[in-house]
Amino acid sequence: MKMNRLRIAMIGFGNAGKAFARILLGKRQEILETMDYDVQIVAIATATRGNLSHEQGIDLEKILRELQSTGKFDRNGESYSSRTTAEIIEKTAYDVLMEITPLEIFSGQPAIDHIRQAFGRKKHVITANKGPIAWAFRELKNEAEKQGVYFFYETTVMDGTPVFNLMDETLPMCRVSEVTGILNSTTNFILEEISRGKTWDEAIAEGKRKGFVEADPSLDIEGWDAAAKTAALLNVFMEADIKPTEIKRQGIVHITREDIIDAKKRNRVIKLVCHGWRQKGHMIGEVAPREIKKDHIFAGMRGTSSILSLTTDLMGSITIMADNPKIEQTGYGLFSDTLRLIRKLK
Repeated sequence: MKMNRLRIAMIGFGNAGKAFARILLGKRQEILETMDYDVQIVAIATATRGNLSHEQGIDLEKILRELQSTGKFDRNGESYSSRTTAEIIEKTAYDVLMEITPLEIFSGQPAIDHIRQAFGRKKHVITANKGPIAWAFRELKNEAEKQGVYFFYETTVMDGTPVFNLMDETLPMCRVSEVTGILNSTTNFILEEISRGKTWDEAIAEGKRKGFVEADPSLDIEGWDAAAKTAALLNVFMEADIKPTEIKRQGIVHITREDIIDAKKRNRVIKLVCHGWRQKGHMIGEVAPREIKKDHIFAGMRGTSSILSLTTDLMGSITIMADNPKIEQTGYGLFSDTLRLIRKLK
């Protein structure tokens, strides 16, 4: 009997991509035995490490070792490719494009164009990039349906925590009317560290040392990342067609240690909260620091933890929490979307 193949072209191969590759290495045989699919990475495009392409599948163990030792792909390796990212998307033989390039917060590009190109070739798409969902979800969703392909994006808001799959797969005909969450790990960590006595600079430096605060954390502390996640949630759950620039946004840059101490005296904590709802036919989204009572579930979010509450018509309020997720959970989000795709194709 002919074996089924699922050929993946990865655009981007940062920490999330490497985490996905490690999971696939450990689970590939199990997928083959239980789902009758051989999942292979046939192309990888990166901005700085070089590009790879091999129609029979790239040796993942080998390239992960190369990146560990040299930080780039071996130009003399059998899989090394001179093709550009655009050429890989347009010319490589693959079944699903995995778009995991870094977020470009103010346009969602070039990730949106990468996805458009893949749909134009009738290829499925899995993405961890929230930009396309925040900026062009309706267009991309409609194009995927038109081309008869699948479009999955579980990892865009809460790493590998099932948010979109939860609604799609387990809550049929349930409608979301409001979303509320703490969805930016950087600001959550900084506010908590300041409450423990650190200065702003000390809190940011500690986050950088631990590896989850960017070299330039301005997109986080100014609320842009949270605004993109809010837009993504409203676009998917409430068909909002709203952009990050339309989210009322206030970051945490003006929050002082005195503000945090004062809130603490009143048994409250300050958190950067995302909120979206429909009011008189208009979609409203906002991101702002809020004082939260210490006995509220949101107040318990420590470190890089995140939480999301969905208000629904049939199931009331549903709350989902991720406890200090690591990059492995982001990789798992990509992996779970891959398994979901296989189930749809069977």
